[in-house]
Amino acid sequence: MAERSPSKPPLEYSILYTATLCLLALGAVMVYSASSAESLLDGTGDPSRFLKRYLVLGGVGLVAMHVVSRLGTGVVRSLTPVALLGSFVLTAAVLVPGVGVSVNGATRWLGAGPLQFQPSELLKVSLVLYAAQLLAARPNGLRTLGGLCKPLLLVVATACGLLLAQPDMGTAIIVCLSIGALLIAAGARLRDVATIAGVLSLLAFVVAVVEPYRRERLTSFLDPWADAGDTGFQAVQAMIAMGSGGVFGVGLGESVQKVFYLPEAHTDMILAIIGEEVGLVGVTGLVALYGMIAYGGLRAAKLARDRYSKLLAAGITSLILCQATLNLFAVMGLAPLTGVPLPFISFGNSNLIVLLAGMGLVLNVASGGRAGAAGAIAGHGARLRAIAGGTAGGADSDRRRRDGRARGAGARDRRRAAG
Repeated sequence: MAERSPSKPPLEYSILYTATLCLLALGAVMVYSASSAESLLDGTGDPSRFLKRYLVLGGVGLVAMHVVSRLGTGVVRSLTPVALLGSFVLTAAVLVPGVGVSVNGATRWLGAGPLQFQPSELLKVSLVLYAAQLLAARPNGLRTLGGLCKPLLLVVATACGLLLAQPDMGTAIIVCLSIGALLIAAGARLRDVATIAGVLSLLAFVVAVVEPYRRERLTSFLDPWADAGDTGFQAVQAMIAMGSGGVFGVGLGESVQKVFYLPEAHTDMILAIIGEEVGLVGVTGLVALYGMIAYGGLRAAKLARDRYSKLLAAGITSLILCQATLNLFAVMGLAPLTGVPLPFISFGNSNLIVLLAGMGLVLNVASGGRAGAAGAIAGHGARLRAIAGGTAGGADSDRRRRDGRARGAGARDRRRAAG
């Protein structure tokens, strides 16, 4: 029997790459559909204005994805402290009067005109990279609640404080969810994770109640129809759009809600337009694509060579899925509106490029980590029960090759020599 070609990418790599390209293609179609009518009627006269920008951003993001996928985890580890410090500085700079750009009452951007950057997008990815590096290097810190808090959770808490000051509670929630998922993947005790989750839930409730606009969002989530013309307007219009689509939708480009009814139709609320135009079938297909990313990303994490690569793939995958889930729940009325874009679908300068670069990291791990051997650390032999399934068969999964056979002591050196 002929052997498998060594140049053929692994299954999880193909799944991740295909799902990402499909999401980008769907995003281009839906951004144009959701924005063309309003762009034509609001005086610009260019119905494809947002589509052109989406294609440019998607192109830049794809280049970033391919470049990052070839860097290797060793390079990423060395650049993580710089990325984390830089993202903190940029996120803090947003709060400086005269420096940050305010839109709709929130100050989250740097730049001017169409060339604006949202530092919080870089911050959330940098935090995942930092957490993966720290948890891989200090597995013993997972044994106590104090070990989790110092320094990881203190750094995350500082970042969330900066995000809430902007205010950007949606990104803060995504950071907390993705770091929580990473802690579980790393093997933290569930009672410690539950304790942290309980404290954060209480703090989130207090923050939501104290701030007037967040309190309005919370009350409108509980009963959006009570004030359908004001605080509940966006939620109600999203419900109308999703309900109007039915099973098969009203037809591509035939949405009514996108024409001056549903605010932010091409960004945060693009799922509502998808539901209206292509119905339940289209939304199910979208969820299936995110399911492919979940399967491919977590499979890549399970088969990765070392603990750091495992946590890196699991963390970035969790970040994408947490953001997608929060957006899906918010648009469908299952969670308060948070202004979080739908990954790879919504129009957004920073989010699209940063998440595509993050996907490049997962693709690098999925491909076997071409340069990932440089990222091996002292805790290489430590297994991740959450990723390996906690079974006896997963006990030595970190010491197996991608084809499932046991790896000999000199297997890595022989592969290098053969390459």
